Parts: sequence; structure tokens; C-alpha cells
Amino acid sequence: MASTVWKGYISFGLVSFPVRLTSAARAERVRFHMLHRKDLSRVKEVWFCAEEDRRIDRSDVVKGYEMDDGRYVVVEDEELKKIAPATATTMDILQFVDNDEVDPIFFESSYYIASEDKAAKPYALFTAALEATKQDAIAKIAMHNREHVVLIRPSGGGLLLHTLFYPNELHETNRSQAPRSKFTGKELELAKGLIQQMKAPFDAQEFTDEYRENVERLMAEKQKGRKVTSIRHPRKAPVIDLMEALRRSIRSGSGKAAAKGHARSAARKPAVRRKAG
Repeated sequence: MASTVWKGYISFGLVSFPVRLTSAARAERVRFHMLHRKDLSRVKEVWFCAEEDRRIDRSDVVKGYEMDDGRYVVVEDEELKKIAPATATTMDILQFVDNDEVDPIFFESSYYIASEDKAAKPYALFTAALEATKQDAIAKIAMHNREHVVLIRPSGGGLLLHTLFYPNELHETNRSQAPRSKFTGKELELAKGLIQQMKAPFDAQEFTDEYRENVERLMAEKQKGRKVTSIRHPRKAPVIDLMEALRRSIRSGSGKAAAKGHARSAARKPAVRRKAG
């Protein structure tokens, strides 16, 4: 059974119903352990007191909040529970928005919302009402040591919850401006034609993590004592004639079938060359 990350109520007007949250996704990254080069033993994390210049036990560690003057105030877990807002146990719906209104840049993490009562009519009614009105709900929830603004939307007959970044957490200063460059109407039509040619329904199963598969192949090669193969990266020449580049893209069949075929085969049959020596 999936691990529950939050349990409480959704409050919709005067109607409340019990729910629990489970993680909807988790990035699967390539993970390496840190080893001592000499004997390949695992390197462990050590808790160390800088003031006393000695190791300490995990049980001797407490939470500390740094004040403006550099001093620390110790905070206990029980004290944090006492000051938790009401949203620690109840998600109050604050408003509703069109289901395409919130920019995906605000999306942080995703969770499944499961009903605690398998026959819960309020859960089913709330989901159906969102689907019928094409609306998403905005609420607040406290978990993981912070209060989140969240978006709740219907999906696959149930509900999904997305925690949202606050505006001050978006790095607007990193946003780059589009170059002010002119293009012709014919160039725009060719670009639109290429987009239409490559248009296809999104199927997540079509895509794989090529980096992860290459690492697994690398491990298998090293384990068998073979030479490590290198991936050949295609050279990208700068575009000199935009019109000609667009025409050649369309003629080369960079369409639906070609795009899908590349997604399937890129990770499975990478072009490789032997590393010299």
C-alpha cells in the first residue's frame, strides 16, 4: 500500500469529507554511492560539533532557527505541532478557477487524493461537479513544515492535487526575453507546416530515460571487463538559410512517424564508437 503523506479533510462549503494524500510521482535518478577509493567501502555521514571539535550522536541534534543577530532559538517538534495552522488537518476550498487558468510554471509536486470512505458520496459529487464545470479548486494545506497553496483537479475518475510555488519562489530574473528578430510570412507558414507534420497525441510510454539506460549499459560493460563505449553526438551546424532548413526538415520526413521512431530507438540503439585506448 502506498505511503500516506497527509491525512485530513477537504472542506467544500458546509460539506467535509475525509481524504489522504499519496505521492503521484517520484523522479527515478541514477544514484551512486560514495566509496573510499582505497578499499571501496561505503563512506558514512558523520554528525560533528564544530564548537567542541568532536563527533556527536544523532540524538544530540536539535532544530535551531537563526535570528537576525546570529543567535539560534531551539525549537522542539511538539512545539511546532502546537502552532500548526488549521490547514494541517483540513483543506478549505478557497476558490475555483478555469481548468487551464493556472500556468504550469507554478506546479511543484503532485499527489493522488484518495477517499478514506470507499462509498463517500461527497468525494464523488465534488469530482463530478469539477468535471461538469471544467473548474479546478484552489485550497491551502500545511505539510512538510510549510503551508502550501494547492490546485485540486479531476483526473481519471478521481482527484489530483498539485502543490504550487508562491510567486516569490519563481525566479523571474532568470527569464530571458525572446530575440527581436523579423521573419517572413513564408517562413512562418513553413514552421507551422513542420509543427503540423510532427503533431501527435502524447503517450508517456513512448519516452525513456536514455541517460539511465546508458549508465546501466556502462555498468554491464565494466562488470564484464569490456571497453567503455561512447555515445556519438550529432554535430549541429548553425542555420544559415532558415527557409531552406525548414524545407529540408519537412522533406526529410521529420513528421509523426519519424518523431515517434526516434523516441523509441534513441535509447535502445544509440550510435556508439569505441573509446580509444
